[in-house]
Amino acid sequence: MGKAGKKLPSAPLAAKKAKSKKNPLFEKAPRNFRLGGDIQPKRDLTRFVKWPKYVRLQRMKRVMLMRLKVPPAINQFNMAIDKNQASSVLRLCKKYQPETKEAKKARLMEMAQQKKDGQEVKSKKPQVVKYGLNHVTTLVENKQAKLVVIAHDVDPIELVCWLPALCRKKDVPYCIIKGKSRLGQLVHKKAVSCVALTAVSKEDQKELETLSTNFKAQFNDNAEVRRRWGGGIMGIKSQHVTARREKAIQIEQAKKLGLQIA
Repeated sequence: MGKAGKKLPSAPLAAKKAKSKKNPLFEKAPRNFRLGGDIQPKRDLTRFVKWPKYVRLQRMKRVMLMRLKVPPAINQFNMAIDKNQASSVLRLCKKYQPETKEAKKARLMEMAQQKKDGQEVKSKKPQVVKYGLNHVTTLVENKQAKLVVIAHDVDPIELVCWLPALCRKKDVPYCIIKGKSRLGQLVHKKAVSCVALTAVSKEDQKELETLSTNFKAQFNDNAEVRRRWGGGIMGIKSQHVTARREKAIQIEQAKKLGLQIA
């Protein structure tokens, strides 16, 4: 009879594998993302979207305006006033918002009633901002406008591109502000190409004079505004190609100079 095999002792440094206890409440259910399997996770597919035509057109237009050289008469609309100046102009104009239809009707009814009773008419026509391209043009030509505010995004731009030149000729302070819709809000409309202030109350007179002086220096008397061309900004690939070409030309010239010196 053979001897029974002795049980060898386990290695002292061997790491014992601790068995992880499975929680019966949370069963592992791996997903299968193959054909006919689970629903795919949400991915950002923005690059692969076929955008509506109007979106593609406005993107193409923006790129084209960057690439093409823009003459100064149109490029001046890219040099708008900053955020702080815009807020102060809008704050001033908001004080002289035109009446709503209801308010005007009530005022006229009150005036009619006073006339009917044989009293002296007390309610006066309020001082308000003037809007509408033809109206503002007339005010500028007659030098009645104290300050003209033009929107930068009028479409087509030809509607207002001559207005800054007219303001300069008639010595009327003007400024270019971002957003025709912001001007529209002042006069209860969706969008407005330009607005003009003709008169303000005594307490706002100083603020109007300050703004007029600043805008005269920034726009009316600034020759840079009517000389600077815009656009001509190429894409990143074109910029690299141009840089490589210029570098090659410089190397070629350096070689020629080197040969001439020798």
